Amino acid sequence: MSTPLDPDVGSRVSGYADSTYGRFILSARSNHFVSDARVLQGGPGEATSAGEFLLAGLVSCGLGLVHANARANGEPRPDVTLTAEFLRDPQDSTRFASLTLVFAFRGIDRVAAQRHVEHFTSRCPIYNTLRRGGPIEVRIETP
Repeated sequence: MSTPLDPDVGSRVSGYADSTYGRFILSARSNHFVSDARVLQGGPGEATSAGEFLLAGLVSCGLGLVHANARANGEPRPDVTLTAEFLRDPQDSTRFASLTLVFAFRGIDRVAAQRHVEHFTSRCPIYNTLRRGGPIEVRIETP
């Protein structure tokens, strides 16, 4: 049995397939999510897909770091939305051809917005792992 992780240091998500082919129940601490495989993979394609969860993690990290940067600088919380999207590589479906993040700030100038985004790009482990690649360990456990 695994020991709990300190959320400031690491995180763990587990999951299992339910009775619908291509549908998965995921758990992070006491939070539970449904994820579906894409229709092209034979899944239902109704619930959030794995790629969308990845984008959601990027958006959450981005917004959190922008707000944290403003707070650390004694500034009001910025009015900002962040949109993330990816396109699969048509020649190699195992990678993204592009990953785009769009920060839309309202009520602050471009210099302040740039400072907030630089704070994000210098500190978000999800962004930086995707940007430059990172070590991934794949383990297989069997009974």
